[in-house]
Order: sequence, then C-alpha cells, then structure tokens
Amino acid sequence: MKTALVLFAEGSEELEAISIVNILRRGGVAVTLAGLTDGALRGSRGIVIQPDCTLEAMLSQDFDLVALPGGQPGTTHLKNDPRVLDLVRRQHQSGRWVAAICAAPSVLAEAGLLNGKHATCYPTCLDAYPDVHVSTDALVQDGNLLTSRGPGTAMDFALTLLEKLTDQRPAVEAGLVR
Repeated sequence: MKTALVLFAEGSEELEAISIVNILRRGGVAVTLAGLTDGALRGSRGIVIQPDCTLEAMLSQDFDLVALPGGQPGTTHLKNDPRVLDLVRRQHQSGRWVAAICAAPSVLAEAGLLNGKHATCYPTCLDAYPDVHVSTDALVQDGNLLTSRGPGTAMDFALTLLEKLTDQRPAVEAGLVR
C-alpha cells in the first residue's frame, strides 16, 4: 500500500489539507495527517483540525509522498521549522514525491528544492526566489516535485497526487490533466 504524509500547522489552509487527505484515502493510500505541534490546530479559516499525530512521531518513517498545504500563517510555520525543511530535502533526494500547494511551494524554495525548477503557487508567493521558473498553470510537475496554485485547484491537485501514487487515473478520466 502506498503511503502519504500531509503536514498541518496552525493556520494551514483546511480545504487544501482535507482535499488531499480525503481523495488519497478514498483511493486506498494510507495517509497520515501530522501536526507540527501536539493537539488540535486551528486552520487559516478558523476550522479546528485534529491531526492523526505529530510530525515528530513520523520523522523516522519513509513515505511515498509528503504533501504541504498552503494558507497563512501555516506556510510560515512550515517554512520556519527545520524539521520540515530537512524532511522535504530527504524526500526529494530519495526520489519520492514532494507536493505543495498555494503558498507552500515557498517552503520547497526555502529548502532549496526549486532552484532552476518549474513550479506554480498562489500569486507572488515565490517572488522572493528568483531562481524558480514560476508558471501560472494550475498544476506543475518538475521531476518528483508537484506544485499547485491554491484552494481553487485543490481537488485537481489531490486527484493528480492519487494518480502519481496508484494505477488509478481519475484526473485523466475527468479531463483535468493529460
């Protein structure tokens, strides 16, 4: 069974995180929603989310996918956490999938993963990283890195992640991606 780790910080975008978790679980992927801190966390829209566990509890495990939702100040919390930066670097170096949506591609840029790479994000979120080739496309794949624009693309993003992890092709069949 394929595995995925979705990170959630105080102020993360609930729609993006839950779309990823929901679609992947429906597709048979073993998904763990990990909070940066212990206990329930309030998302960017005030919805309280109870993660499955903490990030700390998952750091010694390997996953087929690590996904980061955007939202503020959640993205800032992710970007300022050395455990997160180390995790996405290790995930990328191993050749396993790393995904980020909305403002969260800036976490990948902060970790040095997007230098010279193509990515998309919520408008202006990668402006501080001139070495990134920023696209306005809804979804961008560059090697094992997948990025998406924001809440409006969350479902397409989640379906694409499912496609990358499994033999299922719901995004292609729905005409969302080629």
